[in-house]
Amino acid sequence: MTSLKNRPEVEELLARLRESSPLIHNITNVVVTNFTANGLLAIGASPVMAYAKEEVAEMARAADALVLNIGTLNADNVESMIIAGKAANAANTPVILDPVGAGATSFRTASIQRILQEVKITLLRGNAAETANVAGMKAKIKGVDSVSSLEDHAGIAVKASKIIGAPVCITGEKDVVTDGQTVYYVGNGHPIMTKVTGAGCLLSSVLAAFIAVEQDVLLAAAAGLAAYGIAAEKVVHNKPDIGPGSFQTAFLDELSRIDVEDVKKYKKIEEQAGE
Repeated sequence: MTSLKNRPEVEELLARLRESSPLIHNITNVVVTNFTANGLLAIGASPVMAYAKEEVAEMARAADALVLNIGTLNADNVESMIIAGKAANAANTPVILDPVGAGATSFRTASIQRILQEVKITLLRGNAAETANVAGMKAKIKGVDSVSSLEDHAGIAVKASKIIGAPVCITGEKDVVTDGQTVYYVGNGHPIMTKVTGAGCLLSSVLAAFIAVEQDVLLAAAAGLAAYGIAAEKVVHNKPDIGPGSFQTAFLDELSRIDVEDVKKYKKIEEQAGE
């Protein structure tokens, strides 16, 4: 296993993101819409939320990346996601899929499978249980949260990537991103992030912003994970007793302040090449 500590392109992606301010089209859930939009603005991207079937194809073609998040799912949203996803595919626009709560209900699981059948995705980003269920492995879900005791996140991610034919990112105590061969491990972040609704959903959109400016999906995802986690670490370092409500606001502030030197100094990324 080798460290990416000395890979300058990791931190340079943050500067490139802010220079280009990529337009990120989000079809996301009602719980996180405001947080996602503000988080994307803070990191340096341009958010747009468009859901209507009548406009999503046009918006997806105009965007630099598309995020499909099934957190608060309904049949109309599934149709919109598929229309937008197909338009994004035709325009070679990256598509990031967040399978929130996959496995919790049959409708949710079936909707994810339909999206995967009709849309070519660039990255799947979820927790271990969601990812396992998307790939047909058994894992427990409570509501939309993972309660799985699965420990081999890298193994799940590698297997899921091979099954769905796209890179996979599993977030947890240590984040994993893989294309089924090479595996990146990212150790940045803080447990308080699990106490803030929407932290994972915003992360998916932030990863979309990094992928929008870098064709190497694994590198872009690893850089986005590191930057996101470092921002959280800095909040808690500055305010050790902070609670989840105050953290949410402080985290948005820190996303706007984090810079290339922060990523260069604090990134915790390791790479394991496939055999």
